[in-house]
Amino acid sequence: MGSGQVTDWQGKHVTVAGLGVSGVPAAKVLHARGAVVTVVNDGDDARAREQAAELEALGVTVRLGDGATLPEGTELIVTAPGWKPDKPLFAAARAAGIEIWGDVELAWRLRGPDAAPWLAVTGTNGKTTTVQMLASILKAAGLRTAAVGNIGVSLLDAVLGDEEYDVLAVELSSYQLHWAPSLRAHSAAVLNLAPDHLDWHGSMEAYAKDKGRIYEGNRVACVYNVADKLTEDLVREADVEEGCRAIGFTLGTPGPSQLGVVDGILVDRAFVENRHKNAQELAEVSDVNPPAPHNIANALAAAALARAFGVPPTAVRDGLRNFRPDAHRIAHVADVDGVAYVDDSKATNTHAAEASLASYESIVWIAGGLAKGATFDELVARSARRLRGVVLIGADRALIRDALARHAPEVPVVDLDRTDTGAMLAAVQEARRLAVAGDTVLLAPACASMDMFANYNKRGDAFAQAVRELGA
Repeated sequence: MGSGQVTDWQGKHVTVAGLGVSGVPAAKVLHARGAVVTVVNDGDDARAREQAAELEALGVTVRLGDGATLPEGTELIVTAPGWKPDKPLFAAARAAGIEIWGDVELAWRLRGPDAAPWLAVTGTNGKTTTVQMLASILKAAGLRTAAVGNIGVSLLDAVLGDEEYDVLAVELSSYQLHWAPSLRAHSAAVLNLAPDHLDWHGSMEAYAKDKGRIYEGNRVACVYNVADKLTEDLVREADVEEGCRAIGFTLGTPGPSQLGVVDGILVDRAFVENRHKNAQELAEVSDVNPPAPHNIANALAAAALARAFGVPPTAVRDGLRNFRPDAHRIAHVADVDGVAYVDDSKATNTHAAEASLASYESIVWIAGGLAKGATFDELVARSARRLRGVVLIGADRALIRDALARHAPEVPVVDLDRTDTGAMLAAVQEARRLAVAGDTVLLAPACASMDMFANYNKRGDAFAQAVRELGA
């Protein structure tokens, strides 16, 4: 099918792999364009049957409980991003020379000829915040935009809807990038790289390679993290358009072609005249909410992408001031007896938890949950000096306890042998007992939540409720 836009779908046999949030809209869009659509899905539960009925009423064929067999006559597969590359369905497709696209690739191919350019963001942590900051900055510049992709508006809706955009702020996961071979962003950023989803990608190398796809074909700027050499390596390896520049962001003083921080001010030495001598003030650190180190890095990455698109400095400042972070991202819940209680339930892996722990000097840390194959030695070793005490909950808490015994043996640890939802109240009570005035009790679990809660939002809500009960 080649790259670029596809205009004629009439009679084309397309198999959509997976129902869910991306599969159902993809099936509807393709069916509406005249494609002959078959949806295959591994599961056959009540939700799947409900979605299947909705699609079958339109004339789409749905096969539940059979995601492995390639339907006869398939000319293209459009897959949900979560489906692993080693699935038998894909092996059969590759053997038959059939292309496999993800939802991002489909959206990219369905764009109109005058479609809005994409400013794209990926990374192990900070993607959503950075994309929301970017959208806020673009709006402050008077541009029609939306935060899309993994968050907010679905990409298909953004590309095919009636709303007209000047530019899109696009969050992309490593899964989505894996299945988006022809995506070419105006400019893109990789915020950081740490081991995550290795069970899906198979290796750190494969994970990094998929992240690096975001730079392919960039026109103006490839934004990388000066403190994370892996991100710079990906820029070096990328095949970009002539004239595209590598732009670094750093929490230190920026060199030429970088954005950084000088005396509490975010400065730009990349998108200025004579960048070897000049710097442009963009905003103050206090304009970033919250001004934790990793969040300042997010703000610099967002600013770099916005500046690459030609946004004036005042819009960067105003956009950052207008930005409000999502719930459960370093959210200050309350102060009780001089102790701050902070909910960072979104810190579902070690990399995110390390950034969170680096934001405070003296911490009683509430951690634990589902480790997803992670190890905790590095996290504990780097954060040990900040820990007043630790309260552990969840299924895989022993992994963290063992790392604490190795790298922070003097830190008191309360091991709550519980995975029930009521454990959070007990954890907060134990944390209060360990904390002294001036400390921060920090929920930054470094683990997924599904052993105890429906999702990280529910876990954060339980923490906030427990803190409210303390202060009542």
